[in-house]
Amino acid sequence: MNWSILLILLSAMILPTASYLVTGGTEAFAQVEGDNNLRANFWRAVRDGQAGYSAVSGPESGVFINNGGQNWRQMRVGLIANYGGWAIVGALCLVAVFFLIRGRIRVEGEKTGLTVPRWTTLERFMHWYTAIGFVILAITGLSMLFGRAVLIPLLGPEGFAAWAALSINVHNYVGPFFSIGVFAMLLFWVKNNFPTAVDLKWFATGGGIIGKGHPSAGKLNGGEKVWFWIVILVGLVAVCGSGFMLIGWAAQWGFGDASRATMQWAHQVHAIAAILWIVVFFGHAYIGTLGTEGALEGMTTGRVSVEWAKQHHDLWYEEVKDKAGTPEEKKAETANASASTT
Repeated sequence: MNWSILLILLSAMILPTASYLVTGGTEAFAQVEGDNNLRANFWRAVRDGQAGYSAVSGPESGVFINNGGQNWRQMRVGLIANYGGWAIVGALCLVAVFFLIRGRIRVEGEKTGLTVPRWTTLERFMHWYTAIGFVILAITGLSMLFGRAVLIPLLGPEGFAAWAALSINVHNYVGPFFSIGVFAMLLFWVKNNFPTAVDLKWFATGGGIIGKGHPSAGKLNGGEKVWFWIVILVGLVAVCGSGFMLIGWAAQWGFGDASRATMQWAHQVHAIAAILWIVVFFGHAYIGTLGTEGALEGMTTGRVSVEWAKQHHDLWYEEVKDKAGTPEEKKAETANASASTT
C-alpha cells in the first residue's frame, strides 16, 4: 500500500509535465501569458456579458454568465457579511462595556409620585407596532444573510432550509406593513425633531450619557433627534425603499425597473443600510430601557415622573408642569369627567 501511495504522488507530480515533451516549455508558457490562451479568452468572452442566441425567453436569457451576479455574490458574502457581522458584534460589545463602566443613569432626588403626560395612546401604539416589526424583520433578515455560516451548523441543512423559507415569506409580508409604521412616525413626530441650538449644547456636554451633567433639552433631546432622522433617512428611504424594489412594487409604481442589475444594487443598499440601522438601534434600545431609569415608562404608561422630566427634559417640563399629578388623581379626574358627561 505504501508503494501504491508513493506511485500516486509521483504520478501526480510527473504526469502534468508530460505536455512539455510535446509542446516544449517555452511555447507552453508563451501560450499562457499571451493572447492565444483559448481557455482564458473563452471565459473572458463569457464574462463580458455579450448576449448570444437562446431558445429560452426572458430578460438576459441570451447571456451565458452574468458577470454582475459574480460581483454581487462576492460583495454579499465578502464585504457585507464579514464587516456587517463584525459591526453587529462590535456594537453589542460596546454597549455591554459602556454599561459596565457607566452603569444605569438613575433619577436623582426624592420621588414624589407625581407624573406628567409624555406620549399619547396613539403614539405609543405606533411606536410598539413599528418596534415589533423591526425586531421581526431584523431576525429574519439576518437569518438570510448569515444563515449559511451561523445556522447550518446549528440546525443542519434541512432545518435551515425550512427556516430560510419561512424567514423569506415573513420578511416579505411584514416589510410593507412595517413601512407604514415608519411613515406614520415621520408624519407624527417630524415637527419635534428639527435641530436647534439647544441640541448643539446638549451634544457638547455629552448629553448626560457621558459625564454627570444634565444638559437642557426640549421634548426630544439631540440624541433622540439623531435617531429619528436615522429612522427616516436610513430606515424609510434606504431600507424600505430598496425593499419595495426587491419585491417588485417600486417597478410597478414606475420607480426603476426589475432588471437583474437593479435587484443586485437594491439588495446591497438594503443589506448595508439595514445593518447600519440595527447597529444604531442597539444604542437606542439600551438608552431607552436598561441605560436610563424611568425612560421606558413613557412608552409603556404614557407618563413619566416629574423628577425624570426635570432631569432629562427640563425645557419641555416647563411646558407641561401644570399637568402634573399622581396616577390616582388622574384616574379620579377621568372618572369624574365620565360621570359628568352621563
